Formats: sequence, structure tokens, C-alpha cells
Amino acid sequence: MIKANGELQFMPLYEALASEVRWRIMDLIADREMNVKDIAAALELSPSIVTMHIRKLEQAELIGSRRIRLNGGTHKLCFLKEKNIEIELPTASRNARIREQTISVGHYTAFEIHPTCGLGTREKEIGIWDDPRYFLDPERVHAAILWFGKGYVEYKTPNYLLFDQTADAIEISMEIASEAPGLRDHWPSDIRFDFNGISLGTWTSPADFGRAARGRFTPEWWHRNVNQYGLLKTIRIDATGTFIDGERMSDVTVSEIKLREPFWTLRFTVDEDAVNIGGLTLYGSGFGNHDQDIVIRVHLCDK
Repeated sequence: MIKANGELQFMPLYEALASEVRWRIMDLIADREMNVKDIAAALELSPSIVTMHIRKLEQAELIGSRRIRLNGGTHKLCFLKEKNIEIELPTASRNARIREQTISVGHYTAFEIHPTCGLGTREKEIGIWDDPRYFLDPERVHAAILWFGKGYVEYKTPNYLLFDQTADAIEISMEIASEAPGLRDHWPSDIRFDFNGISLGTWTSPADFGRAARGRFTPEWWHRNVNQYGLLKTIRIDATGTFIDGERMSDVTVSEIKLREPFWTLRFTVDEDAVNIGGLTLYGSGFGNHDQDIVIRVHLCDK
């Protein structure tokens, strides 16, 4: 989801949306990747005109592209990067700011996991699959994908709040899915999220995705019959409760999650007594469909 406000940096986004042709392009590539020639044919426009519109959509970060070799030539395939846009109009609120912190998938500080399990960097697998010992391998810090059948993985990040600052809300986003032996279109998994030891709630992942297509950013060398991509999920904790993609997950508020701790702790768990024990896969930058690590956005307001 893109969250935009009235700042000038979002002008390319607003300009990109102000065109019927660009909306038709996004509609065409919403479910499948297409090259410029095929898009132009579908819209009955010249490839040069379509290229201009695609450039504007790319500048707005609404669509992405990748190049593949096919039939002796190089083809640029376009795909839709975002499913939702949230625009916040100017208000007379306090001096709000957003600070963003990222945690790479391999920078966990604690874990207790059970097979099936494994890790991989952008270049290679780490150790042997289904052997939890490799979650302590020194190369784990470079991991861009990890998965396990049940258990937990935990991350810590510094608390950069100053003494005169407070947070109105915390947002946590990550690309996440279930973990099945192979790939399964229906493989529910109850994944619990904790922040500073406080349970934020549970979300049920529907599947271990990838049977229909490879992950857009998943490396070409990666095995085709295992974890390909997940869903980009955003958890928001504010004064009214905790929400995942806008749907209430619990009544936990931002005042309850111990934001004055010197370090913040984030844990992802598949409990052994969960209704759906379908494992967990985390995708970081260089894997999946969204090319991002775990992101924490702190909505700051000066006291």
C-alpha cells in the first residue's frame, strides 16, 4: 500500500493517476505480467505512446518491470506493484513526522523453530534444509528468506525515540506467507505477532504461494517448487487498537506496547497449539514480490 500526503514528493503519483490510459494499463497487468508490445496491442495504441505512460507509472512506483530472455531476445515485462493507495489530505494536526527503521530477515536475535525449515541468501542456500542448527550459521545475517514449520523467530531494534518525543502510531510491514512442503494454494497458518512481549494478535495466512508464478524478485537460481512469494502485510498500532491492513486484530493500543524500552522486540510465532499449524515464511529484499525487508515506521509527534 502507498500512503501519500500533500507533500511535493508525491506529485509523480498524482500525475500518474490522472490518465485514463494509465488506469487501463494497470488494469491489464493487475493479474499477469505483460510486455509493452502486448499492452499496446490490447489498447490499440503505438508502443512509443505506451512506453511513455509506463515510464510515468514507474516513476510513481505504481508498476515495476523485469527483463527476461525469451526466444533469443530480451523482453521487458511490466507488473503492478501496488494494490492500494491511501491519500492523506493536509490537516491542522501537530507536527507529525515518520521515521523508518528496517530489519533484514537474517538479523534475528532469538529463535526456536522446527522443520520444515531453512534459509537462503540472494546467492545461495545456507546449510542443509530442515536442520535447525543452521539458523545459527554465521551466514544467517545475510539471509533474505527463511521458513519454518512451527516455533518463533525474534528481532530486536534500537529505540531511537528522544526524551521529548512520543509516537502516535507504530506500523510494521513485511512480506509473509505459510510454509508447506513444496507449494500449496490452500495451506492456512495462524501467525501470531508480538511487540515488546505484548501479543498484538493473530493473522491466518492462506497459503504458501508460488504454484502459478515465480516471485517477481526471487532469484532465477532459486528452486521453482518451493517458497516463491508472500503477501505484504502492514500492522498498525495506534490509540484505537491494532489493525492489519485496516482490519482490527486486537484492542492493544500504542500506549500499551512499552515504547520506552531501550530496545524494541518483534516476534513472529506459529504456536504448536494453533488451530492452523501451517508454518511461516519471511521474504526480505531480493526475494518475493515486494523487494523489502521488515520495515518499522514510527509516527512521531513532539510533545
